[in-house]
Amino acid sequence: MNECFGKNFILNGNLQPADMFDKLMVYEGDSIYEVLRMIKGAPVFFLDHMERLAMSVQLQRKETLADVITLRRDIISLTRSDKNRETNLKIVFNYNNGVTNYLIYFIEPVYPSEIQYRNGVKGILFSAERKDPESKVINHKLRSSIYHKLIAEGGYEAILVNENGLITEGSRSNIFFLKDDTLVTAPDNVVLNGITRKHILEICNENQIKVKLTCVSVDEINDYDAVFMTGTSPIVLPFCCLGNNFFNVKQPLIEMLRKSYLKKAEESFSQFRSE
Repeated sequence: MNECFGKNFILNGNLQPADMFDKLMVYEGDSIYEVLRMIKGAPVFFLDHMERLAMSVQLQRKETLADVITLRRDIISLTRSDKNRETNLKIVFNYNNGVTNYLIYFIEPVYPSEIQYRNGVKGILFSAERKDPESKVINHKLRSSIYHKLIAEGGYEAILVNENGLITEGSRSNIFFLKDDTLVTAPDNVVLNGITRKHILEICNENQIKVKLTCVSVDEINDYDAVFMTGTSPIVLPFCCLGNNFFNVKQPLIEMLRKSYLKKAEESFSQFRSE
């Protein structure tokens, strides 16, 4: 799969043809990044992503390579040049031996099918813990290891388990467990606080849905009624199984959260376009 999906990309504020894209500018050195979902040609929750990008830069003690106004201008420029209206967009700040570049480009989206939303997906357990969970930084080694295990076991997502046997997050998502009328998810300080997760928690607060912030032990997985992930591409997607543990995916709460999130997302991209 090509890293750059589309006709053009942005390099340091300049529009370039896709055949000039060099993935080494992403995967060599250190890269801080954000992935935004595009709906009808506009990014969803743009300002939330910009706040997290700024936080990642600060936590990694790096230089900010482009401000919010510049990035917004460049996204508009890219979308006008390439009519990829329903896709994902990636922003990368790359630091490589004193050379810095920022890139904006479309990536090929992998969205769940309606069958997967209806029947759930398979999750696998993977022993790993992110070094800097609160920063969105490309970790080549971990990503490669997870990818190969997912292929080998036919899984959709890998659930990370720390050295204490506690589940923290997914490899590219946040994880929620459901027991009776209460949701359980890991505390903010041990996970990458996903933008989708943030808005799901807001929806829970608005609807008086109980949420407990704690890590679930691997030994306790089977005590829960349902498990789902949240993320830019999956939005809200249930698991039919985690390892040898099977769950009921027919939970009205999960579908309610997904529909409520989509409504918020529509409001957000409409705001971006109106501004």
